[in-house]
Amino acid sequence: MQNKLRALWKDNASAVNAWLGIPSPVTAEIVSRQGFDSITVDLQHGINDYASAVAMFQAMSAGDATVMARVPWLEPGIIMKLLDAGALGIICPMINTAADAEQFVRYCRYAPDGDRSFGPVRAGMLHGPAYVKEANSSIISLAMVETAQALAEVANIAKTPGLTGVYIGPSDLGLSLGYEAKLDQTEPVVVDAIKRILEAAKTAGIKAGIHCLAPAYARDMLELGFDLVTMGTDIRLFTAAYGDAMRELRA
Repeated sequence: MQNKLRALWKDNASAVNAWLGIPSPVTAEIVSRQGFDSITVDLQHGINDYASAVAMFQAMSAGDATVMARVPWLEPGIIMKLLDAGALGIICPMINTAADAEQFVRYCRYAPDGDRSFGPVRAGMLHGPAYVKEANSSIISLAMVETAQALAEVANIAKTPGLTGVYIGPSDLGLSLGYEAKLDQTEPVVVDAIKRILEAAKTAGIKAGIHCLAPAYARDMLELGFDLVTMGTDIRLFTAAYGDAMRELRA
């Protein structure tokens, strides 16, 4: 069972993730051809639902990027359905305690290590007959640390057995700490919080990811030591490209 992110991380390499909020197999296929290491379909703040996510997974299956999904919440049903649909990674928002993180890991794993129900209809077809045997060790689980409460608990969250890594949501983190909700944080208090989360992950021996906007900021985060960076979203990049083209035309 191939998982590009796992392979990169095994070699101590970092990765770049794409983020899809537009419910379109066409745009998903386009993004899958751009050389990203992983691609996340967003079911929380994106416009996607389960049906559109499955169609996007299918459109991206010809590429080698690791297909992941951000679920709307810590809820077992949607986590398991997306894994059954073929996702090799789940990003879960608002993980605020070690107990939350433990639940999340269990929802991603089959017994005896977890509570995932058996029925990998598309995942079995896509990833082959060894899927069930290899799933627990291959599925990526990234817990979003994005609140003041999670920041206070981050050391314990990072120690959760089986958790692949933490993923910082800078907008919610900034908002929770009393600052602006934005991706590329520069406020010293928020930057210190980001570094604290990264340090907790490194101390626990797990991976750390962060959502960025500008490519330059994403590069800075990679240099800081993050294992995974996301550069904007398809909605933001699509809007920016059309906006720039129209401004150039009108000028």
